[in-house]
Amino acid sequence: MKTTTGSILLAAMLLFSSAPANAAVLDLSTMTCKQFVESGDDTIKMVLTWMDGWYKGDSDEAVIDTDVFIENAKKFGTYCGKNPTMSIVNAAESVLGK
Repeated sequence: MKTTTGSILLAAMLLFSSAPANAAVLDLSTMTCKQFVESGDDTIKMVLTWMDGWYKGDSDEAVIDTDVFIENAKKFGTYCGKNPTMSIVNAAESVLGK
């Protein structure tokens, strides 16, 4: 048991020690569509994944339907492209809100 726990702790330390040095805190409540579109692929993917979970809420199953995800991402990207000064939270509410 100690060996397994030790192995898990070692793996966790290695995982977190290799975290990128440029890690940042993103305040999605203040991010504009323009900032989102210009933020780079990794940030865009992370924010889109967060939004997918946020708008599913607690009542939905823990399932990602990739077709729906891609369709919503395209809608959101198009909307943000047309509304660069809008916050992404307001844009998401307009596009994905229930």
